[in-house]
Amino acid sequence: MSLSRRDVDELKPSLDKLVYKALGSSDSSVTRTAADCISSGYDRKKIADKLGVYLDSKKASRLAEKITDLVEDYRSSHRSSKKRTHEDERERDKNSKRSKNESRFDKEPDKTKPKLSEFEKKTLENANNKNVSIANLNIPTPSIYGIPMGLLNKGDADKARKIAQLQAQIKNKLSTGILGNVIQMPILANKPAPLILDEEGRTVDKTGKAIQLTQVAPTLKANLRALKREQFKGAGAERQSEESGELRFVDPRIGVKPALRTRRALRFHEPGKFQQLAERLRMKAQLEKLQNEISQIAKKTGISSATKLALIAKTEGHSDEIPHMEWWDSVILVDNLDTMIDEKIAIKESSINTLVEHPTQMRCPTDPIKAVYMPVFLTQKERKKLRRQNRREAWKEEQEKIRLGLEPPPEPKLRISNLMRALGTEAVQDPTKVEAHVREQMAKRQRAHEEANASRKLTADQKRDKKIKKLKEDTTLGAHVAVYRIRDLHELASKKFKIETNAKQLFMTGCVVLYPDCCVVVVEGGPKQQKKYKRLMLQRIKWEEDTVRDPDGLQVPNKCVLVWEGTSKQRHFGEVKFKVCPTERLAREHFKKHKAEHYWDLAYSGAVLEQANDTVE
Repeated sequence: MSLSRRDVDELKPSLDKLVYKALGSSDSSVTRTAADCISSGYDRKKIADKLGVYLDSKKASRLAEKITDLVEDYRSSHRSSKKRTHEDERERDKNSKRSKNESRFDKEPDKTKPKLSEFEKKTLENANNKNVSIANLNIPTPSIYGIPMGLLNKGDADKARKIAQLQAQIKNKLSTGILGNVIQMPILANKPAPLILDEEGRTVDKTGKAIQLTQVAPTLKANLRALKREQFKGAGAERQSEESGELRFVDPRIGVKPALRTRRALRFHEPGKFQQLAERLRMKAQLEKLQNEISQIAKKTGISSATKLALIAKTEGHSDEIPHMEWWDSVILVDNLDTMIDEKIAIKESSINTLVEHPTQMRCPTDPIKAVYMPVFLTQKERKKLRRQNRREAWKEEQEKIRLGLEPPPEPKLRISNLMRALGTEAVQDPTKVEAHVREQMAKRQRAHEEANASRKLTADQKRDKKIKKLKEDTTLGAHVAVYRIRDLHELASKKFKIETNAKQLFMTGCVVLYPDCCVVVVEGGPKQQKKYKRLMLQRIKWEEDTVRDPDGLQVPNKCVLVWEGTSKQRHFGEVKFKVCPTERLAREHFKKHKAEHYWDLAYSGAVLEQANDTVE
């Protein structure tokens, strides 16, 4: 059953709500299509097909089901309202028939009906024209339901009954409330009922009984807000009175010490104190000025960079002392290096010959323990041929088992397309049964196919392990190391987050040392991991966007440099963590603890040389 255009317009707001709930946003095209389907009288399946143009099949079927439920609810409510309308019309017809019978009876001559004078007739006509209540007129006339007989003509029976009902309602309302006690009094023409108040200010009637006045509640929003403000002020005043009451009622037996302010004595400064402070400040400013001049001269001449490099070389443990004899010469010497006296060298002649001694060949630590053989790669044609041969052999083996009776023959692979060709007369005898059998067989094959796919599908844990295995690399034979130097990384929270998060995601180890003008990032992992991390540090992160201060206090763009990359026999660090080192000694000790102080020496010496070059330029 299709709905009219008017009904569809009534349903449009509900359709908008359904579409918004289903899609998360309003879509006019989906709403319009749903309205057209309802007006055309489509069923749920056809509505889902129409909505499938805009949505996926699952959402379209769910929305179509909700739309059909909405239409059914609307139809059921429409039927109930129609039924009520028909019942009201039936009741109205009964009342009209009854009024017709009454008017027919009224036409009959009533012998008991008194004759009215001309004045009374005119008064009744005026009352009828002006809608004046006849109950207030003191005219003794016969009536039906409180209405005079003279008004009950053929077409006025229903009107007379309504007038009587209205009069009864007005009388009931007047009998209750403030006018209940005054209703029996004669209504004066232009004077309102007097307001009587007793000594307490209550409203009372003439007998002294209290009258409850009707209170009118405000309906306008402005009046409601004003009422709320008054109530809030009243509640605040009550709360203040309660607090003051609590303070008023205090137990006098409890001794409360008043808050006393101790009087402080005057303290005079020693004479000459501020003069000494001023002298210290002048000396400090003069010393800083002198140090700045010396540092500028040292930078221009390159003395400062040379000094720093000398300090680094000294900390590395290098010594300029040349020993008298090297350790490898001890083989051909008579005396040992420790027992040699007077620096006389005695050589073993017997250990020297014309042969060349080659060092012992050792296995490289990066070489695999087991021999790796190159796999055989076939062409596409060879792979197809090999697959065809394997399948044919498996088919022959299966046919042989069927011939020997070891396995039952497989059922014919029936489909709707080859139904008549495969079964022939059986399909003609009972086509419904055969079609059901074929469809069941098709569903069984589909089920077997889906179960096989599901059995091969990896679980969530297996997927995670596969992804981790793909990212992790074997570093047992050696780890690849990369050292990066950044000018400043202290206040760059987003850059620090990227450095740490990417290292954790790639399962790399290392550390980040934050030192003024030289932040060092060391990462350890496999070659693929290093390739991805190198692209992050040198390409993906835009270091030039941020400006930092150099030692002279000037604003310069930030920069990241790859200091060194190579391999190490084993990893030196654990999970990537940040380490703040305010001094150079702390930074070097941190690397020394992990047996990688040479990383810091290499990065810091490069930073010193870079600053010296910038100063010269």
